[in-house]
Amino acid sequence: VQLQASGGGLVQAGGSLRLSCAASGSTFSRYTISWFRQVPGKEREFVAGISWRDGSTFHADSVKGRFTISRDNARNTVYLQMNSLKPEDTAVYYCAASQSSVRYFPNYYDYWGQETQVTVSS
Repeated sequence: VQLQASGGGLVQAGGSLRLSCAASGSTFSRYTISWFRQVPGKEREFVAGISWRDGSTFHADSVKGRFTISRDNARNTVYLQMNSLKPEDTAVYYCAASQSSVRYFPNYYDYWGQETQVTVSS
């Protein structure tokens, strides 16, 4: 499966962005999709994931109540709605696909989209 992430940009603190992860090339509905983010000098961290099996969602504690992951299988797209953005959300964001359940570690994911930069100004 090929993934293409988009939707990043520059936003003021308290603002919103919606990231999209569009998939092609395989049966999208059979893939768990997760979002990760990374800042220079730090490891890539899990942000949110949505299971292909039952649509259950998981969000990192740092984004719970502010970010929401969802998927539209008809459009082969997963979204990450990001509200109440904070400067500490500034990072490069990636979407990733796996045929297993949602995992918090990037090593479990087989396919990655290109990065999309999110910058939140204070």
